[in-house]
Amino acid sequence: MTTEGFGEPQGGAPISQVVVEAAGLRKSYRRGPEEVLALRHADLILQAGELVALVGPSGSGKTTLLNLLCGWERPDGGRLSGPSAPDGGAPAWDAVAMVPQDLGLVDELSVAENVLLPLWLAGRLDGGRAEVAALLERLGLARHGDRLPAEVSLGERQRVALARAMVVGPRLLLADEPTGHQDADWATAVFAAMAALTAEGSCCLVATHSEELLGKVDRVLTIGDGRLPAYPGGSTSGGR
Repeated sequence: MTTEGFGEPQGGAPISQVVVEAAGLRKSYRRGPEEVLALRHADLILQAGELVALVGPSGSGKTTLLNLLCGWERPDGGRLSGPSAPDGGAPAWDAVAMVPQDLGLVDELSVAENVLLPLWLAGRLDGGRAEVAALLERLGLARHGDRLPAEVSLGERQRVALARAMVVGPRLLLADEPTGHQDADWATAVFAAMAALTAEGSCCLVATHSEELLGKVDRVLTIGDGRLPAYPGGSTSGGR
């Protein structure tokens, strides 16, 4: 186990390979008259080709951090550079992708159409249907392509959301508990699919509670009480 500044990989990352760098990120919310400090201080560096797990108890700040990194929310303080940096404008559709816990599938679109949607938004429909078909096959969804999300299981919907995020080959993929509704075999397949994406040069950051899958990642970042690295410790070597 190693602990390193800014959660960076051993030996550091060449500047050209850094996808996200954050220092001192903070985020709070109002809950009636109360101010809830969801993220107190977060430092991290993520580089291309990494599959990184983000672990911590419920309420530790994992989802808040992912929301900041994908640009869905803005930090109250600190520094953030990357595909979704607050001052960098809206990222391209193939720059950053998110698999949220609520999945966010379009109910009126079929499984295949949900996965095809980011390619349409990115202006990459030419040849995109073959990419969609390959992902559906890999994630056990090929026979469900014409079905609506409501017509498949929750675990299958979760894999649809992952396929939708992966189809554009984003520079940064963020996933919030993407195996929460998977059995052991499909959880392994989900991590294998993300590992294949990083082998092509993407970076994946995955919030997870799955202890048995931590050996399949390159690094483990531990967040606690809104702090990353958590104290004591914070960045540990993985075993992929």
